Amino acid sequence: MVKGLQRSMSRGNELRQEIVKRVIAVRVGLLTADGATGVGFGSLVIGDFPAGNILLLGAIAYMQFSGPTSGDLVDTWEGDYGIGTTPASDATITAGDVDMVPSTALAAAVAEISPRTRGVNATGALTGQIFDNTDDSLELNLNLLIDDVDIAADGIVMTVNGELHLAYIAMGDD
Repeated sequence: MVKGLQRSMSRGNELRQEIVKRVIAVRVGLLTADGATGVGFGSLVIGDFPAGNILLLGAIAYMQFSGPTSGDLVDTWEGDYGIGTTPASDATITAGDVDMVPSTALAAAVAEISPRTRGVNATGALTGQIFDNTDDSLELNLNLLIDDVDIAADGIVMTVNGELHLAYIAMGDD
């Protein structure tokens, strides 16, 4: 194990670190999806950033979703997920809904449990973007869409397990 100044700096305030690498674990997170009419959608806040300007270096997520055993969700449901700074407010996840990890297709579930799916900011479109969190309000929202033919009710509680790996630089505060 590294000791001394390097170890002390890695455990210090994120605004003083050169590059911050974080793993945000989501264990038995409960995400409520609405989909009585149209595509189902829902959001879950999974974390936040320190106050200041945040330079995103990269993001990778591994997520798995499981549904209730009710008849309101098809056993082989399909959908998409993404992670962004805004929650999904309708049946699409675009712009701020997916500005950390873009929309990622989920393969068909088995017994209402999706496969563990990797979502990555591989295109680099958002890498290098600076997010203004000087008011300390920026959240990380896990957003889920469920295909229209696979969901038939509002208030479907999905269980989420996975991790979000982030690398960023905190660029100071005002």
